[in-house]
Amino acid sequence: MTDRQRPDFRTGICQGHARTLGPALPLAAALLPSAAFACALPPSVVLTLPTGWYITGAALTVALTALLGAATRTLPDPQPRLLLDRRVVLPETATSYASFLAFLGLLAVGWLGARDPMHNLMTLVFWTGIWIALPLGSMLLGNLWRPINPLTGPTRILRTLLGRTGGIGLSRLGHLPAVAGYAGFVWFQTVSLSPDDPAILATTAACYYAVILILATLEGEDWLQQGEFLTVLMGWLARVSPLWLQIDGGRARLMLGWPGAQVLRMAPLTPSAIAFVTLALAALTFDGLVETFWWMGLIGENPLEPTGRSAVMLVNTLGFLATWALTAATILGTLRLGQRIGGQFRTGPVMLSFLAIAAGYHAAHYLVTLLTAGQYTLAALNDPFFVGESWLGLSEFFVSFGFLTDPTVMPAIYGTQFAAILLAHLLGVYLTLKLAGPATRAIAHLPMTALMVGYTSLGLWLLSTARSG
Repeated sequence: MTDRQRPDFRTGICQGHARTLGPALPLAAALLPSAAFACALPPSVVLTLPTGWYITGAALTVALTALLGAATRTLPDPQPRLLLDRRVVLPETATSYASFLAFLGLLAVGWLGARDPMHNLMTLVFWTGIWIALPLGSMLLGNLWRPINPLTGPTRILRTLLGRTGGIGLSRLGHLPAVAGYAGFVWFQTVSLSPDDPAILATTAACYYAVILILATLEGEDWLQQGEFLTVLMGWLARVSPLWLQIDGGRARLMLGWPGAQVLRMAPLTPSAIAFVTLALAALTFDGLVETFWWMGLIGENPLEPTGRSAVMLVNTLGFLATWALTAATILGTLRLGQRIGGQFRTGPVMLSFLAIAAGYHAAHYLVTLLTAGQYTLAALNDPFFVGESWLGLSEFFVSFGFLTDPTVMPAIYGTQFAAILLAHLLGVYLTLKLAGPATRAIAHLPMTALMVGYTSLGLWLLSTARSG
C-alpha cells in the first residue's frame, strides 16, 4: 500500500466544495458575512451553515469585550475555594509505575498486533485517548496527566537505585528540550509518512521515552516539568480548569475556581516557555491548515486527488516552520506595539493569556475526531483481541458516522466548536487585561484586541473551510 492509499483515521475528504473560498482569497474574507460550507472530520460532511455570520459575530464579541474591559480597568478576581482536604490515597509513584507497565503493553501491541490502525490499541489509545481525551478531561477536571505520567515513577526508582541526588545542568536550558520534543512530535504528526502505523508509532514512542527517562534520571524528576513536552503541555492546558488538586506532601487539596484562576497565579513565562506556547498555537493552526483547499492550492496540489504525504513532506515541513515563525512574530510584535503605546505591557505575564486560547483550540480542533475515532477506541478496549469478547461489558456495537449527516446533530457539534473558540478568546481577553495590570493605558490593548479578533476569525475559518484528507 502506498502512502497515497494509506488510510488516516484522523482525516477525511470533503466532497462538496463548489462554494468554498478559493485558495487565492485572503483569510480576511472569512470575516465577511456570507453563506459558507463547513467541513467536519471523517467522514467529511459539508454543512450549509452561515459560517460567515458565526465568524463575524464572534469577532465582534471579542472586540467589544476587549474594548469594554480595557475601558473599565477594574475586573473581578474571584478567589478559589477549598472543596476537599484529605490524605493522598494512591502515591504518585505507584500510579506512575502502573502507567509505565500499561505503556509497555501498548508498545507490545503496537509491534505485535494488527497493522491496521483501526484495530490496534497502540494507535487508538495514543491518538484518541492520550492526545485528545486526556487534555480535554484535564481542561475540565484538572491535570489528569500528573498521576499517570509513566516517567515519574521509573525516574524516582532509577535515581534511588543509582543513588543520584544532583543534576547535570539541563535545567539551565529552560523549556528548550520540551520545545525540541514538541516540534519533533508535530512534524511526526502532520508531516511524516506514517504517524498512524502502530509499529512506527510504537518505535517512535519507545525511543522518545528512553531518551527522556535517561535525561530525567540524570537531571532529576523536577526537570520533567520543563523538559518533557507532554508534561509541560498537559500541565499548562489544565490551568484553565475550574477544578484542580494541590498536592502538599501527603495531603491533597481539591480547589474550585473560575477558569483561568490558576493562570493568574503563574509566574511570568521565560523566553523558552514563550517559544513553547507559540509552538503550541502554531501546531494547532498548521494541523488545521495543512489539508485545507486553500493550502493545497497554495502548494500546487489538487485537493481532490492529493499525491500523498511523501510528495509534500518538504513543503509541509517548511510550511510548519513558517507558521511557527509567523505566529511567534505576530504575537511578539503585537505585544511590543502595545508596550510602545502604553508602556507597562510586559511580555512574560501577558503571554500566559494564550494558554486559554491553546486549550480552546485543542478542544474545538479535535472534537469530531474524538466522536468518531473514539468509537474505534471504545470498541478495541471492549474487545482488544477482536475475538468477540466484551471486557467492558458492552454489547456488540458497530462504529457509525451516521450522526455526521444528521441535520440536527452537526449544527450542534459546530456550535460546540464555535463556543469553545469564542469562550477561549474571551477568557484570553480577560486574562490579558488582568495580567497587563490596571496601570496599563487602555489604548495599549488595541493591538492585542486586533490580534484576538483575527485569531478568532482564523480559528473558526479553519473549522469551516473545505478540506482534503
